[in-house]
Amino acid sequence: MKTPLTGILPVAPTPFHADGQVDEEGMRRVLDCMIDQGVDAICVLANYSEQFVLSDEERALLMRVCLEHVAGRVPIIVTISHFHTGLVVERARAAEAMGASMVMMMPPYHGVGLVPQEAGIYEHFQAVSDAISIPIMVQDAPLSGCTLTVPLLARMARELEQVRYFKMEMPFAADKLAALIEAGGDAIEGPFDGEEAATLLADLDAGCTGTMTSGLQCEHIGKIVRSYLGGDKDAALAYWAKSLPLINHENRQCGLRACKTVMKAGGVIGSDHVRHPLKPMSERTRARLLQLAGELDLIALKWGH
Repeated sequence: MKTPLTGILPVAPTPFHADGQVDEEGMRRVLDCMIDQGVDAICVLANYSEQFVLSDEERALLMRVCLEHVAGRVPIIVTISHFHTGLVVERARAAEAMGASMVMMMPPYHGVGLVPQEAGIYEHFQAVSDAISIPIMVQDAPLSGCTLTVPLLARMARELEQVRYFKMEMPFAADKLAALIEAGGDAIEGPFDGEEAATLLADLDAGCTGTMTSGLQCEHIGKIVRSYLGGDKDAALAYWAKSLPLINHENRQCGLRACKTVMKAGGVIGSDHVRHPLKPMSERTRARLLQLAGELDLIALKWGH
């Protein structure tokens, strides 16, 4: 990539048939729908892609399907997170070899009782940076139970060639983004927001240049980011206020199920199945989700009809 990625870089859900098998054709349709929403890039195999219920063989299959089908229409970010450094390096090399534009990774963790010391975390990212020539996005999320301090993140940005992007999802993300940008300076190429854009306005105020949400309402969230970065903060606020009820419902009530439920209703995919031990959302939650999606006239809600 010659210029830094900005804008909306959403996570693609992984569609399954009703029997739980990977839906390859559904995956292709998901990608096409997201591109039609005007995304700036797409992230695959992330937590909101249910990466934690996929086998290694399914991961490899989905990575190939996604990269071959998108075929350069937008950049693809491949998530490679794992506790074992050697396996993360293998995943990073495979993603680059297949044409990924970036990889995203969390720090190594296996529950809060098994988190390496800071030196081990640094070495984990260093090994990947040394192995590839495409950018790395650091995913800093509460899920890991791992504290990534601003000095550590800034040091990695300055010293590790490929560590350039940062996705901040923890509480008070705006303050951490601002501190990281100040500490890292030009080494912070892409400070990003997450959490379905629940704190997007505050994070933009702090200096973030894009967001990684789900694939639910990319056309609306994209307007927020582009308006703000283009200097029209009033329009950004208006767009955010319009999108906020659905942002909140997804973030607090639905989680990763929201995007697949709307895409099923919109004919993008045939099933919104989530793999056990995840459970389908309640009918009450689903009804409110579809109401809010309908009020925003989402592309995903009508794409397949």
